[in-house]
Amino acid sequence: MKQALGRGLDALIPGAPAKVEVPAGESIRRIPVGKIRPNRLQPRREFSTEGLEALSASIKAHGLAQPIVVVADGADGFELIAGERRLRATKLAGLHEIDAIVRPALDDTKRLALALIENLQREDLNAMEEAAAFQKLMENFGMSQAAIANSLGKSAPSVSNTLRLLELEADIQASIRDGRISEGHGRALLALPETKRRSVWKRVIVEKWSVRRVEREFTEGEAKVEPPKPKAAPEARAVENELQKLFGTKVEVKTGAKGKGSVKIHFYSLDDFDRLLGFFKKAAL
Repeated sequence: MKQALGRGLDALIPGAPAKVEVPAGESIRRIPVGKIRPNRLQPRREFSTEGLEALSASIKAHGLAQPIVVVADGADGFELIAGERRLRATKLAGLHEIDAIVRPALDDTKRLALALIENLQREDLNAMEEAAAFQKLMENFGMSQAAIANSLGKSAPSVSNTLRLLELEADIQASIRDGRISEGHGRALLALPETKRRSVWKRVIVEKWSVRRVEREFTEGEAKVEPPKPKAAPEARAVENELQKLFGTKVEVKTGAKGKGSVKIHFYSLDDFDRLLGFFKKAAL
């Protein structure tokens, strides 16, 4: 029997298959936990003590449900690629060995990129951890939003929306990270003017506002300062969705009187800007 692992590897290593077939019993090995060093690009920053203790008890009682992933690092060592929470819980349980899928050695750039991809696929990361990992893949490894989306089985607008959370103020980001507000709340807060955002955020936490209530705050504010949208708005939204799929990033289409309007295309790094610029240049030929 074989396990299909490594979804998205083709986005990192040209020519590699989308799924890597790993023969059972040949690549899954028990290795000493003391020979595994931490992942240098671990996207998860918060590890719940209660959660680790619960997982540790489960490992003691039932064993490890899913092996960790490591890459050979020198003659006798390994670098963790995915599964830090499982590794920590195994150590907490007092066990000295752990089941691991051992990946072949890769050069430094590919190894670090693979670590991020594997963690995004396998670990239950919060939205801010995901956004930070997406940003690293774009800035450090030159991946476009479309490539990230493809490697993770997500839509490009989904990746774009998650990245936009990095535009929030640091304390609002922290509240998403620790679970006081949801990713949906964060997206709704982004639509508010910066001058109003923090006061609404505080009400979300204290008064337990729903995402819909935050969205209503935006639409009510828009109604006070903007004239009613023309009847062409639904068509504009359809065009907006099509352009987002085409460009792999957030697009805003605004319509006004007499058929006038504007198109706003977002980018989140210089590499992303270059990708869009190349697209426009190619389309102009």
